[in-house]
Amino acid sequence: MTASAGKPRRVLIIVENLPVPFDRRVWQEATTLTGAGYQVSVICPTGKGYEARHEVIDDIHIYRHSLPLEGSGVTGYVAEYGAALCWQFFLAWRILINRGFDAIHACNPPDNIFLIGGFFKLLGKRFLFDHHDINPELYEAKFGRRDWFYKLMLALERWTFKAADVSIATNESYRRIAIERGGMAPEDVFIVRSGPNLERLKIGPAVEALKKGRAYLVGYVGVMGKQEGIEFLLQAARYIVFVKDRHDVQFGLVGGGTELEDMKAYAGQLGLADYVTFTGRVPDDEMLAMLNTADVCVNPDVANEMNDKSTMNKIMEYMALGKPIVQFDLTEGRFSARDASLYAARNDALDFADKILALLDDSGLRRAMGTQGRHRVEQELSWHYEALRLLEAYDALFREGKTPAAA
Repeated sequence: MTASAGKPRRVLIIVENLPVPFDRRVWQEATTLTGAGYQVSVICPTGKGYEARHEVIDDIHIYRHSLPLEGSGVTGYVAEYGAALCWQFFLAWRILINRGFDAIHACNPPDNIFLIGGFFKLLGKRFLFDHHDINPELYEAKFGRRDWFYKLMLALERWTFKAADVSIATNESYRRIAIERGGMAPEDVFIVRSGPNLERLKIGPAVEALKKGRAYLVGYVGVMGKQEGIEFLLQAARYIVFVKDRHDVQFGLVGGGTELEDMKAYAGQLGLADYVTFTGRVPDDEMLAMLNTADVCVNPDVANEMNDKSTMNKIMEYMALGKPIVQFDLTEGRFSARDASLYAARNDALDFADKILALLDDSGLRRAMGTQGRHRVEQELSWHYEALRLLEAYDALFREGKTPAAA
């Protein structure tokens, strides 16, 4: 694990869409590598509560840059990603001069960081691709079309895999894409799931004030974007409150994103302003308070190609906290949760509502499902197990005699 006698391997992690350590997967990877003897630097954007341009946490050097805006349309994303790429290239040179690195660990989205990884491979560095999102499907989910930009997404993805010496995938669906669509050798693709850290996700007491005087709380944590299906959740909430006449249910939604204000307005239009709490992006202790108070946790992700193939962090976080789940019937969501979840018909808000009510009205079923989910995390899915797979991928990346792939 050393570059030469007495010197640790040095890794530069680049992530564009969230600040670190707020990005939980990236932070778990960074701390795991540091604990294994690697020297780690991170490039990421600034964000609320993470404004410092250079910060050292747990021996990890974090270099942050500003972004002009958070993209919503195609033009906005091009501007955001272009600005990020310029900052990443500049900061990579700064880190190379001041601290050095032997490998670049690139986290998508977007799929343009291979330009930096490929450039530095010309200087003898190695390149690992951390496949967080399937960008062609993400584009289709956001904009509903397969046009020239969708084809560009496919090309960027293909070039990223071509440049990568090793790729890590969050699930088996992503691994197949790396091999079949990306052309990577199976032995160079490792599954490293975004397993929850049980030291961070601690089961705690309910905070009754979050129920706003009602008997039950339905909890959600995640991004407020188009493909997250918040409109389905709000439609389900309206059905529960006004059609089923269940005024004893409060909904707590934790997270920020481009659709947050629109979803607040939509809740108001549905007459749900008093029944839905939107917290925005909040620190971990507030997020955990909401989830620990929740009687049922939900994942209303829209059924589409992207979400069907993606593993959502929120599912395993709910399971880690011993919470029963309701979600639409998606391939990777079902693989993760198994018997810890009820599965509604795809994109059917009323069936989603009925599944929530079935759990709220059966405390024994809630307890049994929560226990099953917690046990699965403890025995199979926690970060403790995934950390070992991450280190296996790095062993392959630095394997003696391994020739870096052509950029």
